[in-house]
Amino acid sequence: MTAAPPRETLTRDAVIAATRALIVDESLDAVSLRRVAGALGVTAPALYAYVTDKRDLLRGVAELELRDLIARFERIDDPDPLERIREFSRVYIAYALDHRELFKTIFLFPPDLDIGAPTGQELPMATSAFEMPLQAITDAIESGVFRPADPVMAGLTLWTATHGCADVLLLGFEFDETGREALITSVLDTVIAGLSAP
Repeated sequence: MTAAPPRETLTRDAVIAATRALIVDESLDAVSLRRVAGALGVTAPALYAYVTDKRDLLRGVAELELRDLIARFERIDDPDPLERIREFSRVYIAYALDHRELFKTIFLFPPDLDIGAPTGQELPMATSAFEMPLQAITDAIESGVFRPADPVMAGLTLWTATHGCADVLLLGFEFDETGREALITSVLDTVIAGLSAP
């Protein structure tokens, strides 16, 4: 009788990868310790050596995805702050459209924006992802391209519009590529015009 092949060594990385695969294959709502353990061929209690609970599973996936988003952001290097702002927004929307369920996972863990009492759910990597476009906004304000404003509030305004655009595109409307591009351009032009100096 042939012996079964040895099971892959269980690690936190393997547990998080299995969670990510479950989200991609099914949905964010499909995640449970039992389902992830089953995918790995172990019992749910075996996972507690690597994660504390379901939220820790999702936090690990969010960190992976934010690392990917930040890597995409790091490739943006246009010297014009307005062009960088447009590119950051487009990269964000493209990520959302390519990774619908993983996109939802990221927003279980907000950035720390120092604009109110902390929720206890903040994720440092989410803060880093927010700060990269924020630097372009700060540059636009300091150069006089944008009117004087609190950069964090301007960043939240732009993020709200960009995130809303991504959400609308994810609703399943029958946009062709031209329609999708027209909506994205309209949203960005409108928000940038609102922030711009007279």
